[in-house]
Amino acid sequence: MQYLLSVIHDQASLATPDEHAAIDVFNDRLQAEGRWVFAGGLASPDTATVIDNRGRKAVITDGPFLETKEYLAGFWVIEAPDLDVALKLAADGSEACSRKVEVRPFRDA
Repeated sequence: MQYLLSVIHDQASLATPDEHAAIDVFNDRLQAEGRWVFAGGLASPDTATVIDNRGRKAVITDGPFLETKEYLAGFWVIEAPDLDVALKLAADGSEACSRKVEVRPFRDA
């Protein structure tokens, strides 16, 4: 089963060099264990653009969808046999990046 591990951050600062190194070690571990699907760090929320095309014409707005202190700073998509393994990996990822990590399974197609 695949899980999304969302990295939640509440500061304007990006990862420190030590955090980057720890994240690289965690990424290498995920790959070595065959759990890696995809991962990425995101630019700050002020670089976001929101597109709402629910009406007759797309409305494009600069800035994040929500004005909030916490934001999505990055993510991992992993393979895990069950939620317990995903939660353990999320705990390790949280330690590596020094941020909160939310775990959500992908829906079955």
